[in-house]
Amino acid sequence: MPSTPARTPVWPGKPNPLGATWDGFGVNFAIFSAHAERVELCLFDKTGQREVERVTLPEHTDEVWHGYLPDARPGLLYGYRVHGPYEPEEGHRFNPNKLLIDPYARALFGSFKWSDAHYGYRVGSTKEDLSFDRRDNARGMPKCRVVDGAFTWGHDRHRRVPWTDTVLYETHVRGFTMRHPDVPAHLRGTFAGMSTQSVIEYLRALGITSVEFLPVQAIADEQHLVTRGLTNYWGYNTIGFFAPEPRYMNTGVLSEFKTMVARLHEAGIEVILDVVYNHTAEGNHLGPTLSFKGIDNLSYYRLMPDSPRHYINDTGTGNTLDFSHPRVVQLVMDSLRYWVTEMHVDGFRFDLATVLAREPYGYDPGSGFLDAVRQDPVLADVKLIAEPWDVGPGGYQVGNFPPGWAEWNDRYRDTVRRYWRGDDGMLPELAGRIAGSADLFEKRGRRPWASVNFITAHDGFTLHDLVSYNDKHNWANGEENRDGHSSNCSWNHGVEGPSDDPAVVELRARQKRNLLATLMLSQGTPMMLAGDELGHSQDGNNNAYCQDNDITWLDWSRRDGSLVSFVRRLIALRRIHPVLRRPLFLHGREVAENGLKDIVWYNAQGVEKTAEHWRNTQARCIVLLLNGRAGTHVGPDGQSLSDGVLLIVLNAHADILTVTLPDVPGGRGWRCVLDTRVADGAGDERIHLAGRSALVDGRTVLVFTLVEQPGM
Repeated sequence: MPSTPARTPVWPGKPNPLGATWDGFGVNFAIFSAHAERVELCLFDKTGQREVERVTLPEHTDEVWHGYLPDARPGLLYGYRVHGPYEPEEGHRFNPNKLLIDPYARALFGSFKWSDAHYGYRVGSTKEDLSFDRRDNARGMPKCRVVDGAFTWGHDRHRRVPWTDTVLYETHVRGFTMRHPDVPAHLRGTFAGMSTQSVIEYLRALGITSVEFLPVQAIADEQHLVTRGLTNYWGYNTIGFFAPEPRYMNTGVLSEFKTMVARLHEAGIEVILDVVYNHTAEGNHLGPTLSFKGIDNLSYYRLMPDSPRHYINDTGTGNTLDFSHPRVVQLVMDSLRYWVTEMHVDGFRFDLATVLAREPYGYDPGSGFLDAVRQDPVLADVKLIAEPWDVGPGGYQVGNFPPGWAEWNDRYRDTVRRYWRGDDGMLPELAGRIAGSADLFEKRGRRPWASVNFITAHDGFTLHDLVSYNDKHNWANGEENRDGHSSNCSWNHGVEGPSDDPAVVELRARQKRNLLATLMLSQGTPMMLAGDELGHSQDGNNNAYCQDNDITWLDWSRRDGSLVSFVRRLIALRRIHPVLRRPLFLHGREVAENGLKDIVWYNAQGVEKTAEHWRNTQARCIVLLLNGRAGTHVGPDGQSLSDGVLLIVLNAHADILTVTLPDVPGGRGWRCVLDTRVADGAGDERIHLAGRSALVDGRTVLVFTLVEQPGM
């Protein structure tokens, strides 16, 4: 519709805050665009299908276009049309024929309906994006919605679980609840479904302290997926950094998300969001115009210096947000603060976080964004987790994020996988990883918790598939099995895929227990993938990003199984033994009053390892003593972290080994408290005499506690 004189009263308004802000009387609209020539606010009826009016924002202050509608109320549906030059070769892609999502929209109404009208250029034109498309795309666009953020939080507060006590659980709102028998059918796949008592009790009983949700910010499914009848299930294709994804909402109102957070908090569980600020859903120069590209392409995105028509692609998704621009930093900082203050989330995991710290010359741990985060009082106490890599030059930065950040440690993942697969020469690397990866993180006062240890995550094989497949099987994705990683450090134990051979089934089950035990017995912050404790399989698909179906939805028929009991036992063991989650790195230099160093590594003969022992590439057994009496520290709650002595035996050999249990001062013997030969991991009550030999089955983890002499 052509622009006409506004029937709605419009006042000048204010340039701050950005977005649509209801103040109890009317709504202020403000949007940044450094290169626009005019901005129209488009108002829609309650169905979102009919554009009823266009209002030109009357004021332009400091590159912000703004206006105030005194008669506007929460629930109003709107979008923007931004006028300016369409000069792709100069980096400008303004096209007022395209309705645009407000980057600061708090809620979206409706969904994308794909058509060629979403592209700023004429699809199929010989000049591609240099052409100009005049079709209106509004009918196929979700609409922004003005919200009233009022919510009665009551006594809710951020949980602030100490890092040393944290057990992360990566899950998907939809996949976790879609097949849950105790979640009402109409609530499955939603925040309301995650709020049900049965779901929360399961998490609490398991011992989880912090749920890390895959992206819940508004996304756009790629057109090529929709054409094949698929969706971007994982959600790493964000188009709105403030709005929850509508498909995860049963009620369509923000209070649903807030209620979920409040109920998880009531159970003592933190809420961590996986956030995608490195790119948007608008793709490369041939991608659609949905928001940022049409608002101010030159400001929001990193463009090729010698060819601004094209995007720098350090993300592998077509575009990269420009964090050297202050307004981009502001956008992300505003978004983070909003989710903390208004939605009460407790932390964030940043997808491809290296991008966020890129300046024009490359990655910088003192970048504008990282400096802004470090000094921000709102973000000072929330959990910040980096995926410390991207696909650009110098993109691998594990261990190089600044103080205050934790990082996904893929070297831990690969080392533990290869060790239990039986690879040669893994013991030196394994020792470093399970001791907290000091070689990567012990600098600038960082602590062992900075290493987020994981065996599996959403990206890759599930735990069951890790021990069941040598190769990826991604045929369901429709990309001829070309997508996904080819190197998985996995082992099928002799049969590719499902097996009815009892020996294979038993060995796979034990290996799952071995991998999980190693994770929970390691220094650092453990992260589990939801469903691993249920034996969830994706049929060998290691890139199930587009599978919103039984491939990714958890099967709850085994929620009372032995592996769930085993995980509960593991997490409880970690919780009651502070020595498994020490706040400082262990180097075997500190000696306690019992004469033992804080950490001691033995060989199978009970002899402390020497350099020669470490060089034995055929060795696959390691014996680790953790002395909880050495270096007593005060925890965040003011209580002493003093503990007893633990002995951990990891045997990745296929055969039984004779292992000498060390004779330590003041010790009468050792009591086994964890045994991965047993389905639920239960040890026994027998006391194994110190200095004597014990038989350790092949591919087994044992944990012993020291039984002290009377009077010690």
